[in-house]
Amino acid sequence: LGGLRHGLRGRVRRRARHHGPESFSMAFTDCRAWILHRRPSRFLGASSFLALLTQQLMKNVIGLVWGVAFGLILVKAGVLSWFRIQEMFAFQSFHMYGIIGSAVVVGALSVFIIRRSGAKSLDGNPIGLKEKAANRIAAYAGGTLFGLGWAMTGACPGPLYALVGSGTTVMLLAILSGILGVYVYGAVRDRLPH
Repeated sequence: LGGLRHGLRGRVRRRARHHGPESFSMAFTDCRAWILHRRPSRFLGASSFLALLTQQLMKNVIGLVWGVAFGLILVKAGVLSWFRIQEMFAFQSFHMYGIIGSAVVVGALSVFIIRRSGAKSLDGNPIGLKEKAANRIAAYAGGTLFGLGWAMTGACPGPLYALVGSGTTVMLLAILSGILGVYVYGAVRDRLPH
């Protein structure tokens, strides 16, 4: 096991050596620390380890169920249709603009309610929405790249998995391209204006 840790040392980001008290927002973080033999701030016995693992598994199952339901709604609403997306970009139909506009209204109302009510996450932590400074260059460049990718593939990144699930397996290429884009962004992030 020491050879494995030594082989991974250069490839895995490691936290500071301070092993003082700390609280984790997700149970799986504690499990990873236990599996990688990092000394956590408290000893995890077998029963607490299984409880944390079960809790995280249930959160993932809930997320999976909501994701599948969201995908089904997208399929039934016709949002995944390449023809609907092309109609939108050619300004030939209001269908997609109506769906996107209603999503913006629901999102704005949700943010308003979250801020006013002091809502908490499933872990019990307060949900904080940080204000960001406006960066027009990044917004225009990112929006242009996003729009070009959306127009070329005929799919927004959100429903890509639903498209694959509904039988459009060519979208696996778009998913892999998105993953590659995330890695490229991670490599050049420090040199970009934020």
